[in-house]
Amino acid sequence: MKQTILVTGGTGFIGSHTTVELQQAGYDVVIIDNLSNSNANVVDGIEKITGIRPAFEQVDLNDYAATEAVFKKYQIKGCIHFAASKAVGESVEKPLLYYRNNLNSLMNVLELMTKYGSKGIIFSSSCTVYGQPTPENLPVTEQAPIQKALSPYGNTKQVNEEIIEDYIHSGAPIKSIILRYFNPIGAHPSAHIGELPNGVPMNLIPFVTQTAIGIRKQLKIFGNDYNTPDKTCIRDYIYVVDLAKAHVKAMQRVLEQETDPVEVFNIGTGHGYSTLEIVESFERATGVKLPWEYAPRREGDIEAIWGNVDKANKVLGWSADTPLDEILSSAWKWQVKLREDGIQ
Repeated sequence: MKQTILVTGGTGFIGSHTTVELQQAGYDVVIIDNLSNSNANVVDGIEKITGIRPAFEQVDLNDYAATEAVFKKYQIKGCIHFAASKAVGESVEKPLLYYRNNLNSLMNVLELMTKYGSKGIIFSSSCTVYGQPTPENLPVTEQAPIQKALSPYGNTKQVNEEIIEDYIHSGAPIKSIILRYFNPIGAHPSAHIGELPNGVPMNLIPFVTQTAIGIRKQLKIFGNDYNTPDKTCIRDYIYVVDLAKAHVKAMQRVLEQETDPVEVFNIGTGHGYSTLEIVESFERATGVKLPWEYAPRREGDIEAIWGNVDKANKVLGWSADTPLDEILSSAWKWQVKLREDGIQ
């Protein structure tokens, strides 16, 4: 009998790609999503890729009764928890929205996992928990100190990690792997699923592709006065398909191996690229010139961060090795398909 995995936020960008990889690895998947920043049509895209339609429940995880109904309906062995509000800038403007949504949803899931006998949870954390590292901290390892978050979004990730650790150490009969990942980009090579935020994109790559295809007039590069080689922010950009595969490895480890109750892994490439380098790579990969201009820094943005991923490479047996140009080409292919399908 196949094991059933609950993927919260499963119609979102990372959740949908992870659902594909879980199905291809032999798991049954149940998606919970409130569709606040995604579309139910994503389930169709998943089915086109895998030939399997995942179960989908439109539920807000803050609704305890509705969430419990899902646990009653399915025999959930493990959970991958993506569901969260996730834009740094918006979190600065709407902190209570972020605290209410991101903390309550996790607590409801943890409580129901214990009540209904689920075994393990993979938590979608973020490199934002490391705060603002100084150059000697780079690349960041899992042992780096957790610093004061620069945004409510980052703080919810820190607090959620603490909630998981405190709950499991209190004796809860579940295990957890916390994945602190860096900046996921790209789209599935089939172009059946990709990043499709509602409204104006908060993340760099969809803004790049929407600018390239003419939806946005101009790309804004926030800040050209950072202490980096070309004065723009540096990030560790990881291909979303590689990232999705890390979640499958983590789930297999939680369900099948003897491990510590809580483990933490960085999930990235181990290499940092500046915003300008991303623009140059996109233009090189696609042959499309991008109109762009500098804009003031955004509050809450970190200057430079990339990860040391040796632990994930060794312990999970996972690595991210897709070339940047290929990743950005996949994002452009997805954007072009959205235009062909009349979606954007």
